Parts: sequence; C-alpha cells; structure tokens
Amino acid sequence: MFKKILIAEDHEMGSLSVQKTLEELNIPNVDYVYYCDDALAKVQKSIRENDLYDLLITDLSYEEDHRLQNIKDGKQLIEEVRDLQPSLKVIVFSGEHKSGIIDSLFNDCKINGFVRKARNDSKELKKAIAAVYANESYLSLDFKQEVKKLNSYEFTSYDITLVSLLSQGVLQKNIPTYLQANNIKPNSLSSVEKRLNSLKENLNVASNEQLVAFCKDLGII
Repeated sequence: MFKKILIAEDHEMGSLSVQKTLEELNIPNVDYVYYCDDALAKVQKSIRENDLYDLLITDLSYEEDHRLQNIKDGKQLIEEVRDLQPSLKVIVFSGEHKSGIIDSLFNDCKINGFVRKARNDSKELKKAIAAVYANESYLSLDFKQEVKKLNSYEFTSYDITLVSLLSQGVLQKNIPTYLQANNIKPNSLSSVEKRLNSLKENLNVASNEQLVAFCKDLGII
C-alpha cells in the first residue's frame, strides 16, 4: 500500500473524511494542507530531500480568503505537480459532477482516479486508493456510465463552437458571420442549421436553449 500521501483540501470536513479513510488503511505517513501553494511546496521539499510522495489526493475548488495564492485550483495544482514529479499518482476528491469536466481530468491531466464527495465517499475513496495502487484508474460506476454517454456523442470542436456561440446569446442566423470572420468551415446558414438540428435530434432535445443547457450540464461549455 502507499507509504506517503499528500492531502490538499481546504474544507475541514472533507479533510476529516479523507483522514478517517487513511487511518483505516493504516497509511503511515500523511501530510495535510489547506492551500494549493502549500501542496506544491511540500512536493518540492520531498523532491529536494529525496523522500517522494506516492499519492496526491486533491480537491478541485478552493475558496479564496485573506491569503494570496498563486495556484487557484486543483487542476492547476495537478499540472504544476506533474511537471515536478510526473510519476506521482493523483486522485481527485471533489463535489464536481459534470461528466465533461471529469473526462477532461483523465484525458488532459492524466489523473488516476476520481471520487465525488457524497454519501459513502469514504468507501469510494478506499476503492480508488486500492485501484490506483494496483496501477488501475478509478471512476465510480455511475460516472463511468455518464462519461461513456458523453463520449458516445462525439462532440467536435465545430459543435462546441456552435453551442458556445448560442450560450453567449448569438442568434442562430448570425452564427455564420462569426464563422466566416474566423475562417471556420462550413459556415453557411444551412450548414449551421443542419448541424444544430442533428445535435438536437441525437441528444433528444427540442430547442437551442435545451441544447445549451444540456451541454452546460455535461461541462463541455
């Protein structure tokens, strides 16, 4: 099992939940920090002293307070730590529920596991730690199904551009003007209408407003 773990969590209740889990797993060396900058400093020190952490468990969102921070959130922390110690295993322990954001954490940040803060999260965290220790990725079954559903839609960058423009209040009839100005093709009104109608049909939504809301829920815009 892991010997040295770093916990980055700004809420005491979340930290206590993780602490209880690690005590039950008999992890011998655990450090807790409330700020991302402190987490990065801990990793830097462990590298200097050749006493590396095996695992980082971090939240995504950190509330701002009187203390000025260079690293604003967990995603940035993961990226900074990866630059210093690429082999460090990472589990995100967060209240995030948008499957698009969670999927991007695995694809872009190469995290090893994700556990949502919720009822029975201690059990989920135990499973995640065991899986990651065994060099497996971990995502709870319900989120796996959501991410699989997200990936089955196969949103293209063109799709995301169209929906993003709608979310910004750009009228459908005016989208071709933006596409033409930015050399994005196809950029005719008929092409825009055809693609948006196809998206709505595939996603089983009736209007552009519902399409925007659906994509926001997924976290792709």
